[in-house]
Amino acid sequence: MTCVIIEDEIPAQNILKKFIAKIPGLELCGTFKAAIEANSFLNTKRIDVVFLDVNLPDISGLDFIKTVKNPPAIIVTTAYPQYAVESFELDTIVDYLVKPFSFDRFLKAVNKVKERLEPIKNVPQDNGETIFLNVDKTLHKIVLNDILYIESQRNYITVVTTSQKLSYIDTLKNWRTKLPEDQFIQVHKSFIVNHVFVTKISGNIIYLGRDKIPIGRTFRQELMHRLGV
Repeated sequence: MTCVIIEDEIPAQNILKKFIAKIPGLELCGTFKAAIEANSFLNTKRIDVVFLDVNLPDISGLDFIKTVKNPPAIIVTTAYPQYAVESFELDTIVDYLVKPFSFDRFLKAVNKVKERLEPIKNVPQDNGETIFLNVDKTLHKIVLNDILYIESQRNYITVVTTSQKLSYIDTLKNWRTKLPEDQFIQVHKSFIVNHVFVTKISGNIIYLGRDKIPIGRTFRQELMHRLGV
């Protein structure tokens, strides 16, 4: 399970690093003093959990998370308990830790994230077919079975896998020819999803773990047929 720290106080960063190092399977991928510094990282790397302080330079942690599309699971770490009610209004926030907190309390919060991510992490995947995407003059190897969904935004495509996000100029129509029809379903004019990772459907929203994808009205019937509903 991958994580990052967004915390402007060095002593607090060090405590989090110490606690993270104690938990097998929890990998620290970055530490940032401000939310803005973490923004581009979160847009290109798929992270499972963010340890987020509320009071940060430039923009508060809570306001920042509201700007992130399909954000990772969030564990708030703050000295101010008064933000708890506002925090839990955001469904991406899994737990709220008030400083100073113990390792036992920290571990409990991490286990909550693991429970939330289990539907995605436990999906069995073999290596399967691979392709290479040329993004910013770099070739990235992509395993088709690892793709959660593909999003179209104007002239750009964002490919979201279990470990990364890649955006480049392409079309959803072109991607439909690359993907196995028995595994990938177009659910909206801007989205194709891997049905293997679908965890639930509520109203006009399809969930792939923490990610929420809209279902287009003209695509709903075919989606339900493909899912055997």
